[in-house]
Amino acid sequence: MHMTTTAERLSPAPASNRTILLASLVGTTVEWYDFFLYATAASLVFPKLFFPANDEVIGTLLAFGTFAVGFVARPIGGVLFGHIGDRLGRKRTLVATMVAMGAATALIGLLPGVATIGVAAPVLLVLLRIVQGLAVGGEWGGAVLLATENAPPGKIGRFGSVPQIGLGLGLALGTGVFALLGEAMSKESFQSYGWRIAFVASIVLVAVGLVIRLRVLETPEFRDLESRGELVKVPIVEVFRTQRHRRGLGLGMLARWAEGASFNTWGVFAISYATATVHLSKIAVLLSVTAGALLMAVLVPVAGWLADRYSRRFVFGLGVTVFGVTVLPSFYALSSGSTVLMATVLVLQLGVGYALMTGSEATLFAELFDAKVRYTGMSLVFQGSGVWASGLTPVFLTALLAFAGGSPWAAGTYLTIVAVISLLAVFGMHRWLPVHHPQ
Repeated sequence: MHMTTTAERLSPAPASNRTILLASLVGTTVEWYDFFLYATAASLVFPKLFFPANDEVIGTLLAFGTFAVGFVARPIGGVLFGHIGDRLGRKRTLVATMVAMGAATALIGLLPGVATIGVAAPVLLVLLRIVQGLAVGGEWGGAVLLATENAPPGKIGRFGSVPQIGLGLGLALGTGVFALLGEAMSKESFQSYGWRIAFVASIVLVAVGLVIRLRVLETPEFRDLESRGELVKVPIVEVFRTQRHRRGLGLGMLARWAEGASFNTWGVFAISYATATVHLSKIAVLLSVTAGALLMAVLVPVAGWLADRYSRRFVFGLGVTVFGVTVLPSFYALSSGSTVLMATVLVLQLGVGYALMTGSEATLFAELFDAKVRYTGMSLVFQGSGVWASGLTPVFLTALLAFAGGSPWAAGTYLTIVAVISLLAVFGMHRWLPVHHPQ
């Protein structure tokens, strides 16, 4: 299956390509800023504000539990918006998901704590987190298809990497804003209202994203399917009915396990671990994550170019291998208490190892499915695996560290095993997927 056939016939002009890529990039940046802003707050603010407990570990587990709820909602959002995207078009879903995400994030910023409204505070927080999960569940697949289904011949990998840049930029914005507010305000002011500024400010970013996205037309491949009357009535049924799609779904979800675990180890869990357990400076940790995310944003297009040059599976598998080989030594370096080692680990893990995976995965997963079910299929791969690969990773690691008495061997061993499983899934793809010829 080659996605270039239709795109070649209906490829837009270069100026249109620039607008499309900008819409894809800005949208994912805003969505991930909102989604991972919550992750940073779950590490630094939410345990005391919404889940006060005598045991700090329990409070952290509860905060990360609500973080995981968003990932449980993501596959539901993927199916819901994937159905709309495969039936009615990619563009409509991208407007709806951005509005939903912006509204939920702003409302979290206005939500009183448990000391003010009691148990209603964590309940409302969970509900808003679910809305965030539904929105981002539908966003990713649409943004990727907006780019890849408009890609010129030989540039699908590069175009597919553009929405992935938004992941790095969104994380950098989220941690960067928290670092800035934490530095500019007293600890009491930041805990009281400073963190809320970052959440409410997302309304401005959403408005900018909507203005750009409303200028984009439907993708050529969807218009072609629509004109030929080949749209599928219930895409998710078609995904599970077809053997090739079922295999693509299974192998894709296993392959993505390492990618999701990597990001949520170094971009989410490490913030809590380095500050609460190792007692490193909160600002230093946030700035290190920000620097790693910015390096990731720079190297993701390089990974996309390599995916066009060599193959999506090779580049993704290389990133998985780097993660598997380095994760245990990185944990020991992180636990050393050295700010320099902490910064080196976070910058290299996010900026290099993770960039190889995320820069190639969008196109890899898109090529697992035919155009008529592509939105639904790739959303299920990314969002379905996100439940355990991403959302539960901070919970698993927190529990494993407690089990090992604070030593990182158990957490590092678990992540190494995850990398092996993902790499085996990547190897398994070559047996039945169409051979990819470097372009």
